[in-house]
Amino acid sequence: MSLTDWLAQGLLKRHSSSREEIRELLALADRDLQQCQVEDLTPDWRLAIAYNAALQCATSALAAAGYRAERTAHHYRVIHSLAFTIGWNGKEISLFDYFRRKRHTAGYERADSVSAQECTEMLRIAQRLRSEVEKWLRANHPGLL
Repeated sequence: MSLTDWLAQGLLKRHSSSREEIRELLALADRDLQQCQVEDLTPDWRLAIAYNAALQCATSALAAAGYRAERTAHHYRVIHSLAFTIGWNGKEISLFDYFRRKRHTAGYERADSVSAQECTEMLRIAQRLRSEVEKWLRANHPGLL
């Protein structure tokens, strides 16, 4: 599988990114990385905010690679695209995807279902992803930074 295979299957569409778009996506991630550390928020919200930071980073990598995920399974596709963009392995992607499902449960089905430890782990993922995406952009798409 590859991003071009996903494109052929209609799971992605071509996208021409810009320096401004990448800057805005990373700025959203930076904002959320700060906000998810506010202690007064419930763990559910802190995890959701950290998850959003990570999702913005993954979205910026996919956009820089020339693609945008279609609406169906959008978050899933953006997360799994990290294997093709920055080269994340299956274990890293599986953990991020676990938190995608956890965020969904906490936001739509069951309150107070997130632990402080899970918040901390999602924050670590988001921080690491932010750093790795910027490093990847500098190496592969320096004109977008």
